[in-house]
Amino acid sequence: MSTPGRPRLKSIPPAPTGPRPAQQGEPRAAVGARKGVAEGVPIAVRPDPRTTTPPRPDGRFPIAWLHICAPRGTVPTATSRCECGRNHNAVGFGRVLALVDDHAAHRTVCPLRGHPEGRAAA
Repeated sequence: MSTPGRPRLKSIPPAPTGPRPAQQGEPRAAVGARKGVAEGVPIAVRPDPRTTTPPRPDGRFPIAWLHICAPRGTVPTATSRCECGRNHNAVGFGRVLALVDDHAAHRTVCPLRGHPEGRAAA
């Protein structure tokens, strides 16, 4: 007779008496070469854009970017970035115009920009 709090089971499987080897699956057919990463998985480390972007024929490459987004009927935004560590954002018409002027002024004081006067003097 069963206890009142426990439901009656139809059959209880026997408990294993010891370890047993795992069953081996069927061998799969190898198709193509092994891959280092799964397909469709983005690589966590992205390449450095300065080394992947080829320099211009005269050897110059970009170090500062000014991105302005002004869709019709919405508030304009802008971002000014430089490789020296500068990263400024602006929202609104007046502030975006001020950031454009500030970005142009930063070109004269950026430590990464080579000044043509200094090159000619050297």
